[in-house]
Amino acid sequence: MSREARFRLFNTLTGAVEPVIPREPKHLRMYGCGPTVYSYAHIGNFRSFLTADLILRTAQALGWKTTYVSNITDVGHLSTDDTIDPSGEDRMARALRSKEGERFPNVWDLARYYTDAFLQDWDALGLLEPDVRPRAIEHVRELIQAIEELVAAQLAYETSLGVYFSVPGFADYGKLSGNEKASLLRNAARDVVVDTEKRDPRDFALWKKDPHHLMQWHSPWGWGFPGWHIECSVMAQIYLGDEIDLHTGGEDLIFPHHECEIAQAESLTGKPFARHWAHTRFLQVEGRKMSKRFGNFLRVRDLLGSHAAQEKNLALRMALISGQYRKPYNFTRATLRDAGVHIGRFKRARDIIQNATDSQHSGRDNLCDLLRNTYRHALHAMADDLNTPVAIAAALSGTKSILENGYDLSAAAARSAKTFLDQIDALLGVIPQSPAATAEPGESQAASAVGGNGIDVKAVERLIGERRKARARKDYARADALRDEILALGVELHDTPSGPKWRPKTTL
Repeated sequence: MSREARFRLFNTLTGAVEPVIPREPKHLRMYGCGPTVYSYAHIGNFRSFLTADLILRTAQALGWKTTYVSNITDVGHLSTDDTIDPSGEDRMARALRSKEGERFPNVWDLARYYTDAFLQDWDALGLLEPDVRPRAIEHVRELIQAIEELVAAQLAYETSLGVYFSVPGFADYGKLSGNEKASLLRNAARDVVVDTEKRDPRDFALWKKDPHHLMQWHSPWGWGFPGWHIECSVMAQIYLGDEIDLHTGGEDLIFPHHECEIAQAESLTGKPFARHWAHTRFLQVEGRKMSKRFGNFLRVRDLLGSHAAQEKNLALRMALISGQYRKPYNFTRATLRDAGVHIGRFKRARDIIQNATDSQHSGRDNLCDLLRNTYRHALHAMADDLNTPVAIAAALSGTKSILENGYDLSAAAARSAKTFLDQIDALLGVIPQSPAATAEPGESQAASAVGGNGIDVKAVERLIGERRKARARKDYARADALRDEILALGVELHDTPSGPKWRPKTTL
């Protein structure tokens, strides 16, 4: 990548696309809000997590070191946190009483189950693993200590129902989302807030007193549990320091969650909490807001199943990243099918490369410069506010060049092609691994490799033999007819200098 190119992202805090400038040069410290594990994650959740993943991959492709923290919220996320209303119920406790929750003996088992399910989906979609994945329930001691500091500084106060952060004590409240939203909340919240001891409608809960809650800890204010907002502030600072370089999340978290994080963190340290804020826009499904009411609420495992093939996982990943992260995106079944076709092309390119590498076919490297420039174009696109449509187009363009060479690819060109696909995979995470070996007819290895696909190997080899004879006697009409019969058996056929080669047709 040229020296002039810089990693730029839209910064919600300033409202502009700006260079990402870590405090320590070329070391990105990033925090991403993780899931509340009361149910299975849906594709909208994962679109946001994939944005963080692409930021990491781009930084690493630029040669940066990265430290990534993404949390698990397993207590404290109230059902009314979007209005800063302390009367809401903890989502974990409410989930235990749902039909889905009936199978769990307690809320702790429910949290463990959905955490494990989330991590399985995370792995299926090929997201990079965070350096730290802290759970809220494992950091309650630190949360209590932070709340004590805020109370001692008179930036928080206790009521009979809990402990609240005093928003008027933080002059910059609203700087992320816009002050007008904070003032609107003052008016809107009057009708929903039930704690009459709150000093300001905007004040939000740091600790909720509840000796009957299913998950509770003893604190200086009695038995209860922490608030959702304080969890992320404290865990980010524990593992990344007082000032972090970049904070990510969905656009629904801008207000109040991230606004509250800033208020707490900066009140505790007197330092700017995060330099850069990157938020992912919502997605629609088939042109409508995703909702159970509309029947288009899609969880990752609804689309993948419990034992999905690698190509199917990658197709879903590619579909979810094919729209630029801060633009509205419409997810459709057609989008998913198209992504599957693209993954099939990547897989065929991998197979061709493997074949050329194994055969050590001599010849010049006619792809090196082209693929190097194509990858550079993809990397430039990702460094320019994660322009995934352009980066994916570059990946497909380079793959097309590999496929156009087919099985005539030289070993030298195959090495350049392999480097290209490896780089694209590191950048976008969409290239299938473990390619199936390309087989030649008559080889026992070929028969065993494809027999499990329901293909009649003997019939394929017999027809290929007949076609070879037809071509030898220049009966091209018969050769073409035999080719059609071969393709109808569910295989792909390629004529190479060393003879015809075939394999099962790539499908998802």
